[in-house]
Amino acid sequence: MEKQKIRYTYRDSSEKKTINNRLNRIEGQIKGIKKMIEEDRYCDDILIQLSAVDKSIKSLANHILENHMYNCVTNEFEKGNLEIIDEVVNLFRRFQ
Repeated sequence: MEKQKIRYTYRDSSEKKTINNRLNRIEGQIKGIKKMIEEDRYCDDILIQLSAVDKSIKSLANHILENHMYNCVTNEFEKGNLEIIDEVVNLFRRFQ
């Protein structure tokens, strides 16, 4: 089995703060849902909160994808790395 190469993306402190704030919000939503389960809250209320978490995660994923396209993909394309197109196609397949 071939070991996959670890790649890195530089994010400035502002971007890291934005992403971490959103992750903290999602984490809070998840903790709230766990508490609702413990309190035997009504299914409909829990499902509404799960939908909110789903939307929060999708929004964060879109934010990261947009930055990836404008930064990582653009840089690789400018270097002549056309394999980056395959990576992007595979990413979009995962989002379906």
